[in-house]
Amino acid sequence: MKYFTTPLKFVAAAAVMATVGFAAPTPAKADVPTLNLFIWSSYITEAIIDGFELQCGCKVVETDYESNAEMAAKLKAGGDSQYDVVVPSSYYVPELADEGLLQPIDHSQVPNLTNLFPKFQNPTYDPGDKYSVPYQWGTTGIVYDPKKLVNPPDSWSILYDPKVNPNYPFVIPKGEGRDQIASACAYLGYGFNCSEQSQWVAAAKLIIETKKRPNFAGFVDETPARDQMKSGLIAVSTAYNGDIASCYADGSCKNLKFFLPKEGTEIWVDTMAIPAHAPHPDLALQFINFILNAHVGADLSNFNQYASPNQASQQYLTGILNTELITPTDEDNKRLQFLLPLQGAQYKLFNQIWTSVLQ
Repeated sequence: MKYFTTPLKFVAAAAVMATVGFAAPTPAKADVPTLNLFIWSSYITEAIIDGFELQCGCKVVETDYESNAEMAAKLKAGGDSQYDVVVPSSYYVPELADEGLLQPIDHSQVPNLTNLFPKFQNPTYDPGDKYSVPYQWGTTGIVYDPKKLVNPPDSWSILYDPKVNPNYPFVIPKGEGRDQIASACAYLGYGFNCSEQSQWVAAAKLIIETKKRPNFAGFVDETPARDQMKSGLIAVSTAYNGDIASCYADGSCKNLKFFLPKEGTEIWVDTMAIPAHAPHPDLALQFINFILNAHVGADLSNFNQYASPNQASQQYLTGILNTELITPTDEDNKRLQFLLPLQGAQYKLFNQIWTSVLQ
């Protein structure tokens, strides 16, 4: 999906340029430099890309993915020398850095880092933002159809207890398994950030048993699942709060409800990082700095309906971004946790367990 149609493309780009204070450069030569952007689908507007192209006199080639696992697999298969900027979720940053797939960020080339909220300038998943810079942040919860499931508990039981939903189709994300095992652990009473092998195995067994239920409709990642919810194909799924905010805003899912499970769930940050052998690292740093501009950061959040880690952008945010769906209450924050990073042998063990679930 693209945010702007072709006739508006250049007008929108000019508007972005005006907000960041740059004039359009002279037309680029045939050997125009290229920034290779590897990003989640529908996660940036053409206007922002066009604005950066005008500023840097370059071309941006966007390639999309639907999960961290897909992104990591491509980096390991040689993509770390093909892409200039990737957008991993926070808990994936230590894993990628540990495998030598990311290079440190040269902060001297990213002066707009000071626009970030203080809590995002030294996050626990990447102290000092050594390998990554925050892009957007949000939460993972449950979306359901209240016409089919009337007043269900605000619990992971809506997925894992057949008594709560004995009849209506539901899905579980495929992804890389972190949220899925965590949610099953939380339901079983081990806590969302369970870390013991025995707990992971118990959670895996629960999901395997859940797969056998007649109303289990398969493994479908969050954004495609949201679209299935909108069309009425399924009644329950996990969901990102920004995905739900987006369809609330355009009226396409106003009948659906969203909650954060009481047993605990994820607060996440999607970040910008530079692969270890990126072909254009200097251009990548320019792009990261551009995204951290106050107006560009606001345009990004106003488009995709996720919260901005950019403190300087807050005054330019509009609409649903100012509601509790996007900015959790103090009570909601008690339910939210960053997923702990996994590295080395622990990471390999977890992947083996999750692979057994998908078989």
